[in-house]
Amino acid sequence: MLQVLPRIGRRRALQGSAAALVVLGLLSWWLLPVGEDSPSGRMKFSTGVRNGVYERYGKLLRTAISQDMPKVDVELLNSQGSPQNIERVARGEADFTIAAADAVEKYRLEGAPEADRLRGCARLYDDYVQLVVPRGSDIQSVEDLRGKRVAVGQDRSGVRLIADRVLDAAGLDPDTDIEPVSAGIDTMPNLLKNRSIDAFFWSGGLPTTAVRTLSKDMDLRLVELGYLVERLHKQGGASRYYRAATMPADAYPLAQQGSAVPTLAVANLLVTTDRADADLTAGLTRTVIDSRDHIGDEVHAAQLVDLRTALFTDPLPLHDGARRYYRSVKP
Repeated sequence: MLQVLPRIGRRRALQGSAAALVVLGLLSWWLLPVGEDSPSGRMKFSTGVRNGVYERYGKLLRTAISQDMPKVDVELLNSQGSPQNIERVARGEADFTIAAADAVEKYRLEGAPEADRLRGCARLYDDYVQLVVPRGSDIQSVEDLRGKRVAVGQDRSGVRLIADRVLDAAGLDPDTDIEPVSAGIDTMPNLLKNRSIDAFFWSGGLPTTAVRTLSKDMDLRLVELGYLVERLHKQGGASRYYRAATMPADAYPLAQQGSAVPTLAVANLLVTTDRADADLTAGLTRTVIDSRDHIGDEVHAAQLVDLRTALFTDPLPLHDGARRYYRSVKP
């Protein structure tokens, strides 16, 4: 016997159609980029010193942005590092930047201009503190730097900030107990190679190309730093952002010769201010997360960007646009 299906009333049909439209709308929202329209305009992104990880990361991120947000024109600005990056963004001289958490906290604690307007978009990857010496050097610890010529980074650089704190934790005055040399990663390798310095401090993602290249030109060694973490924490303030970490043996194979090196690490943050457009910020945050593997092929540190931890941008509150992105991808 033929079964007659019940007639669907007009009201029920309309309700079903409305429900279907809602589902379709939600699916469209999920699949399309954050924001109704693709953001447009010009973005200034402050990176870091030439040949450093910040600069390389910025260049690769600009390429990813051009694909995800083709209407956004990205201008990259070189800098001396985190302190200058933070100041630029706070003052409106750049829209976004990468900066280490210790430098961000120092800027805030000092009550620097517009510090209360700083916002975080993502926790990126960790910088590893590296003290590089010739393999045959008698420098076995930070304390052994007394009286030595040491490149400590340039003024207003994140390296200088960390080097000064590490030296202080080892009981050394950065100005009088060593011969400080102002230099960046673009010149440090040649200075060490030419014996113009005895050691240099560097803080960056692993591996840093300049250090790896230098290890092919001369015999190097990395000095252990992890034993200083408790003394650093006793300094208080921004030093609480340093943690003990291990530099894997394959970071610089020629220099480490199969041995991991205990050292210090500090998290990097993607930073902006509350002035940044919410759609642009959400789109940039999405690009940072989605491009992790592609960028990580060339900047290995970027492989550590993790959606589960990216929203923890301490000491900065999340930007509203970034928060909207994280909510959109929440399981």
